[in-house]
This record gives sequence, structure tokens and C-alpha cells, in this order.
Amino acid sequence: MKTETTRLCVYPKDVQRITGKSERWGRMLLLKIREVLNKEEHQFVTIEEFCNYTGFKVDQVQSALVG
Repeated sequence: MKTETTRLCVYPKDVQRITGKSERWGRMLLLKIREVLNKEEHQFVTIEEFCNYTGFKVDQVQSALVG
């Protein structure tokens, strides 16, 4: 039986896969999201926070990360 793993955070490679932009652009976007949310450098950006900032739907992003 295969268990489905669900991730909570978004990485630059994920942003690249979702948007079609470069991985560097993804790093910059995640940095900007951290600044807006007053997060520290070591803190992760969650899928929900990413979706709130970009306007994507959570279920679409989660399906893009799984597939």
C-alpha cells in the first residue's frame, strides 16, 4: 500500500515547475514572499502562503507538485 506524502513548503524548483520561470526567479519570488510575511531567512514558505501571494489555487499547486 502506497501512502501519499503531502508537503507543506514550496522550493524554488517547485516555483520553476509551476510558473515556467527560472529557478533563480523562483528564489527571488520566495525571498519577496518571506519579506512581505516578515519571515526570517531560515523559515519556509508554505503552499498556502505561496498561493495567497500569487493567486494560484491550493489544489492546483498541490497537484502540480505531485505530478
